[in-house]
Amino acid sequence: MDHTVLITGASSGIGKESAVLFAAKGFNTVINCKSNVSGLSELATKLEAGGAKVLPVVKDVSDPAQSGEMFEIMSANDMVPDIVINNAGISHIGLLQDMSFEEWSNVIGTNLTSVFNVCKCAIPHMLRLGGGRIINISSMWGNTGASCEVAYSASKGGVNAFTKALAKELAPSRIQVNAVAFGAVDTRMNSFLSEDELDALIEEIPSGRLCSTAEAASIIYRVASLSEYVTGQIITADGGLT
Repeated sequence: MDHTVLITGASSGIGKESAVLFAAKGFNTVINCKSNVSGLSELATKLEAGGAKVLPVVKDVSDPAQSGEMFEIMSANDMVPDIVINNAGISHIGLLQDMSFEEWSNVIGTNLTSVFNVCKCAIPHMLRLGGGRIINISSMWGNTGASCEVAYSASKGGVNAFTKALAKELAPSRIQVNAVAFGAVDTRMNSFLSEDELDALIEEIPSGRLCSTAEAASIIYRVASLSEYVTGQIITADGGLT
């Protein structure tokens, strides 16, 4: 059986590196993003050059209608996923009292509601396939909370609880649901940090470094390879920080 992976938020960072790795491992690969059309197109061209079967889909997965349209496109191309990696995410830095209602909704929609939308669409297909794997990309701040990142922390805490609860629902159907809670990864999400702030952060990490995007992709791939008996877990990869 050919395996197909769907990766949301795949035009850069962890999602992009995950697409590169899964495609190299022989997976049919569906890559998704909301707006970075050029980045997604470049990635698709790169993966196809390596011999992978790739389907780029530009849809906003925080919108339930667009999530449904994405699955219609995948079905039409015979690329319905048996592995889903919910990676789409954004951050917001600032005091809660200064945050607008729109900014709150955007963070929760992108980071949490998108996971609901994609899972709701994916589950019927996985039931027909007789199983599947869902990996939600979370954060250490979903475990502990971070000052000046209340919305982000709340969204990732929601992802963690969502993961544990959905795993219990789907385990009898051989659908595995886990999350990876990353610490500081070397992506543009941390580009707001000054050099001094970045150095201070690295000093706090027992491993003494940031996680690379390629390393993060490798961790995700290993989680996807675990026995289906490992489900409902929040696997924290933060270099020992929390």
